Amino acid sequence: MNKNKKVTKAIIPAAGLGTRFLPETKALPKEMLPIVDTPTIQFIVEEAKKSGIKDIIIVIGKGKRSIEDHFDSNPELEANLEAKNKIDMLKSITKTNDMNIYFIRQSHPRGLGDAVYTARSFIGNEPFVVMLGDDVMEDKVPLTKQLMDSFENTGASTLAVKKVPHDQISKYGVIDPTEEVSDGLYNVRKFVEKPSPEDAPSDLAIIGRYLLTPEIFDILENTQKDASGEIQLTDAIDELNQTQRVFAHEFKGKRFDTGNKLTWLETNIVFGLRHPEIADGLRDYIKDLGKKLEKEDSGK
Repeated sequence: MNKNKKVTKAIIPAAGLGTRFLPETKALPKEMLPIVDTPTIQFIVEEAKKSGIKDIIIVIGKGKRSIEDHFDSNPELEANLEAKNKIDMLKSITKTNDMNIYFIRQSHPRGLGDAVYTARSFIGNEPFVVMLGDDVMEDKVPLTKQLMDSFENTGASTLAVKKVPHDQISKYGVIDPTEEVSDGLYNVRKFVEKPSPEDAPSDLAIIGRYLLTPEIFDILENTQKDASGEIQLTDAIDELNQTQRVFAHEFKGKRFDTGNKLTWLETNIVFGLRHPEIADGLRDYIKDLGKKLEKEDSGK
């Protein structure tokens, strides 16, 4: 029974071209774009650690070497900070030093499904989680841990979903739920990749955290590319749902989308207003800027 197996491994796909952030991402991986002073991918790895994940494989592509460097230890820098008694800075760069983090290359950008399949040998015959770098999640219990707890009860693959505005539904994979079997846990009739708003079966969108059983790999191996030449993970999950139950877990916490320029800037503002070094100055700047813009608008 699957639920007797513990989930200890995670895949973080990070091989995308990051075209929505060009020209910045011509040389800098999108996953290394900071939220204030911390690369976005650092938040994902920290969520995995807090959830009890032991081994992480990050799927990278060409030009992503800086991700490897970021998660490598830097003894010279660490010794320098320790000697200068900069303990807070030292802690900030060693948070994940005790994690087992591995890297594998996706040779061509063939979509999320192919990126997950690339890590097949690392996962073996174990259940695992997939964590996308565009979504930073906040809750008392980390979202990945919520999925792991659900798996302990059901032994089934489980996807995280969250209600999104109906006019934005075409940006997401969407579930067609049949019933709510327990608080926030849904049976799913069908998983639909990026439906039009008029065809969307619900407003519950898949939001970048998946707990999957290893049977998904056999399906991915035979999943056909879509019109854009990509292998869609949602299509494979929909097929998996035909042979074993796949649940959807509704996330009630906060989700910060860093996948486009506007939402990335919005996330930086929220996190900046929490940051002890800059919160007061940023708050004053926003207030002053608001007054200035209001004055300019009234003078038009």
